[in-house]
Amino acid sequence: MKIVHLCLGNYFIDNYSYQENILTKYHVKMGYDVVVIADLYTFDENGLGVIKGKPKTYFNSDGVKIIRLGYRNPRFIGQFFRKFNGVKQAIESEAPDIIFCHNLQFGDTGVIVNYLKRHPAVVLYADNHGDYINSARNWVSKYIKHKLLWKYYVKKIEPYIKIVYGVTPSRCRFLKEMYNIASTKIDFLPMGVDDSVIPQNRPQVREVIRKELSISEDQIIIMTGGKIELRKNTHLLFEAFERLSDHNVHLVVCGTFTPEVAFLEQKMRRNNRVHLLGWCSPERVMNVMVASDFVCFPGTHSTLWEQSVGLGLPAIFKYWKEMDHVNINGNCIFVTGEDVGEILNAINLLSNRENYLKYKALSESAATSFLYSNIAKKAIGLS
Repeated sequence: MKIVHLCLGNYFIDNYSYQENILTKYHVKMGYDVVVIADLYTFDENGLGVIKGKPKTYFNSDGVKIIRLGYRNPRFIGQFFRKFNGVKQAIESEAPDIIFCHNLQFGDTGVIVNYLKRHPAVVLYADNHGDYINSARNWVSKYIKHKLLWKYYVKKIEPYIKIVYGVTPSRCRFLKEMYNIASTKIDFLPMGVDDSVIPQNRPQVREVIRKELSISEDQIIIMTGGKIELRKNTHLLFEAFERLSDHNVHLVVCGTFTPEVAFLEQKMRRNNRVHLLGWCSPERVMNVMVASDFVCFPGTHSTLWEQSVGLGLPAIFKYWKEMDHVNINGNCIFVTGEDVGEILNAINLLSNRENYLKYKALSESAATSFLYSNIAKKAIGLS
C-alpha cells in the first residue's frame, strides 16, 4: 500500500525532525511505500530558509522517496499562490492508496480533487499547522490571504477529506473559524518525539554531553532552542537567567539567531554559563535534551515543546490559549512569558531538588502521549 505525503502547503526539510519527516519515517517502518511530493524550499547551513536546487527525485535515509517540484512560472506568482509544475504527473505516476496533505493552503488543490474524482477509493487525510499566533496576525493576512484566498482552495478539497487534523487544539479551532470546515471532519493530532531515536543509554549520553560542555552532574542544565527570534522571548529567559543567585545552573541553546536578535547572541556569549551550540541536527538536539534537567520555552510554540514532553522532561512554557495540550498531569509550568520575574520564579522552583523530583515523576508518566509510534497510526486512521 502506498502513501503520498503532499508538502505543497508547507515545506519538507531534509534531515530535520519536523512532523513531516517523522510521520513519513514511521509509515515506512509500518511497511508502507511512502512518497513525499514537495517544493524546493530548504534550510541553509545557518538554518535560514532558501529556495535551492532544481526539481529532482531521490530517496532519503529513511527510505522515503522525495519528489521535488519547481514553482509554476512566473516564479514569484507560483511561489505566492503555491502552484507547482508537475503535480498531476507526480500523483498519477505514484498512484497512492492514501494521500496525506500537510497543510491545505496551496493553489493546486484542484489538481488533487480531479485525481480523487477519478480514483474514489483513495483516502485523503490532511493536517493544519496554522493558528492565530503564526498566521492571520493582521487584517490583510486574516481577511484577504486566509479567509479569501486560502479558504477558496481549502473549500475545493474539503468534500474529499476524511479527517483534517489540527496539530494543536488552537489549530483545530483555526480550521473551523478561518475556513469553515465541518466540525465532524476536524480532529486533534499532536506533534511529538521520534521514540525510535531516544537513546537507550541515556545516562551515558548525558555524561558525554555534560563532559563536552564542562558541566558536572551535580549542576543543572536548562535547555532552550529553535529559531531564536523576538517572539520566542529568549531575551527574557536570558534576563531571568542572569538574575539567578544559583550559579550551578547552566543554559544551553540549540538553534540559530535571526538578525533581529543578534544583540542577544552577543550578550549571551559573554556569560560563561551560557552554551550556544548553533544549528543542531535532530540527533544532537535529542542528546542535549537527554543531558538537560528541564526545558524553558517562554515564547511562541516550537516542535521542541512536544519533543521535550515526549522525553519526559519537566518544562516551562508560555501559556497560550488552547496550547495547554502539553500539560497532561501537571508535568509543566505555564508562565505569561512577558514577566521576567515569573520566569525566574519558575526556574527557581524547578531548581529545587525536592520540587524537581515531583515534576520529573509527572513528566515521565506524561511522555507516552507524545510518541510518534502512536501518532503515526492515528494520522491514517488506525487508532
